[in-house]
Amino acid sequence: MDGNLVKPQSRRKRFGQILWNLSLITTGSVICAIAVNGILIPQGFVSGGVTGLALVVHYLLPQISVSTLYLLLNIPLFALGWKYVGRRFFIYSIIGTLIFSAAVEWIRLEIPVQDKLLAALLAGIIFGIGVGITLRSAGSSGGTDILSVMVLTRFSVRLGNTVIAFNGAVLIMTAFLFSLESALYTLIFIYVTAHFMDLVVTGLSQRKAVMIISRLQEEIVKSILGELDRGVTIIEGRGGYSGQANNIVYTVITFRELSRIKRLIQAIDPDAFVVVTDTTEVMGHRIGNQPHW
Repeated sequence: MDGNLVKPQSRRKRFGQILWNLSLITTGSVICAIAVNGILIPQGFVSGGVTGLALVVHYLLPQISVSTLYLLLNIPLFALGWKYVGRRFFIYSIIGTLIFSAAVEWIRLEIPVQDKLLAALLAGIIFGIGVGITLRSAGSSGGTDILSVMVLTRFSVRLGNTVIAFNGAVLIMTAFLFSLESALYTLIFIYVTAHFMDLVVTGLSQRKAVMIISRLQEEIVKSILGELDRGVTIIEGRGGYSGQANNIVYTVITFRELSRIKRLIQAIDPDAFVVVTDTTEVMGHRIGNQPHW
C-alpha cells in the first residue's frame, strides 16, 4: 500500500524537476538569443566561445545562419559532456542547444542602443543572465557551457574564469580578421557576461565562512546552534604570543545570515576577533550551494 503511494509521488516529483529544468533552459536560451539578435549581430560584435566562432564564420559567410553553425560546432563538445560530466547533463545540453539554436533562428527583438560601449555592456548583462539561468538547471545551452561545467566539477574553477580563458582564442581571431576595436568590444562583452553568469549561478547563493576567536566561545556556539541553526566546528588553536590554548569557532552561513551572526557575536563578546571570508563553492547537506549537474 505504501509503496503504491510513494511511486506516483516520486514520478510527479521527477516530472516536476524535468519541467523546471526545461523552463530554465528555455528562459535562459531566449534571453541569450535576444542579446545575440538584438545587439551582437546588429553591432557587428563577436561573442566568446562557440557562439563567437559561429558569429565569426557567419560574418565571413553570411549565407550560413548562426543557428546552423552553432549546432554544427557543438557536435564535438557533446562527447565531452557525456564523458566528463554525466548523462543527464548531456541530454539536457542537447535539448538546450536545440532550444538556443531555435531561439536564435526565430526570435528577433531590436534593442535601440547606438553607443557601442553601452551596447557591449548591455549585451554582456543580458547574455550573462541568460547563461546563468540556463546553468541553474541540470544542463546547459551547449558551447563553452559544457567545458565550463566540466572544469568546475573536476577542478573547482569558477565558471566565469573558464569562459574568459577559453575565449582568448576568439579575441585573437577577431582582432586579426576584423579589427582591434572589435576585439576590445568583445572583451568588454565577455567580461561582463562572465561576471553576471557567476552572479546568477553562485553569487546569489554565496556562502560565507566565519572564524571566531573569543573568550566566551561557548555562549557564541550555543547561540549559533540555537538561533541560526547552523553547524559549528571547534578548531584547536594556540596564541602565537601568549602560547595559551585559544580555540577557533568555525561555521559556514548564507549571505543573508551574515548581519545576524555579527549582531549575535557583538552582543555576547564585543572584543571577539572575527574573520569573514567568501567561499567559491560549498558542498554539503543544507548549506551547500553548488548546482547539481
